Amino acid sequence: RCSRRGNESSWGRALEGGAKRMATAEAVQALQASFPELNLVARPLVTYRDGRESDQLCVRVPAERMLDVLRFLYRDSRTKFEQLCDLTCVDYLNYPGAEDRFGVVYALLSLTHNHRLWVKVFVNDPHPELPSVTSIWRGAEWPEREVYDMFGIRFSGHPDLRRTLMPQNFED
Repeated sequence: RCSRRGNESSWGRALEGGAKRMATAEAVQALQASFPELNLVARPLVTYRDGRESDQLCVRVPAERMLDVLRFLYRDSRTKFEQLCDLTCVDYLNYPGAEDRFGVVYALLSLTHNHRLWVKVFVNDPHPELPSVTSIWRGAEWPEREVYDMFGIRFSGHPDLRRTLMPQNFED
């Protein structure tokens, strides 16, 4: 899981993987070099019940630096994540050992370099809010609206943050 817990050895395993994982590891290295103060660690996106870890990597980013990091991942020639494949949220309310309430997940794809990376950003009650990424990926408009509608997370700077599924008069 891409969470606060986990071990540093995941990074070493990323470097031992195949070409696609290596490309992702190189993107993470570029990210770490550009934001050394954040101490970013790449972790497996999933750890299976039998202890195996997925080849896909996730990086946890502090909410206050999220927009800077995502802009870098989009613009930098070493990373070039042109596509936001998915933007979703996980509610950790009853998750054992969780320190944060919500994890907003950005699934990124680089068509140029043929690699993927997941970025997870945590926010908490009573007023969870993140900056909108619609200035980076226009396609984020509807997924942000859905996360707002289903989880109550507001996206500041969103061009049209209104409900898509719940009634307009539904209270957060």
